[in-house]
Amino acid sequence: MAAESGVSREMIGKYERGDAVPSIEAAKKIADAFGVSLDYLVGEGINSSFDKKTVKRLQDIEKLQPEDREHIFALMDAFLFKCQVQNSLSV
Repeated sequence: MAAESGVSREMIGKYERGDAVPSIEAAKKIADAFGVSLDYLVGEGINSSFDKKTVKRLQDIEKLQPEDREHIFALMDAFLFKCQVQNSLSV
């Protein structure tokens, strides 16, 4: 992780042991190395359960024309409903 994030192994060890708290810049580098947002890394905030790929997809959906967005949402709703039905039948 040190090589991926550009944060020294010593500092990462201190963060893991709770001996130090990373700066915002270091936390951002670590989050980038894992491909997640800072919210996700610390488990707080509105996007804390989404990785960067999911957040990017949501942002891209928001940029679509309203009619195209509705098609995407209809497809998602149908898939989610199917999963809920399958899960309720397996319980």
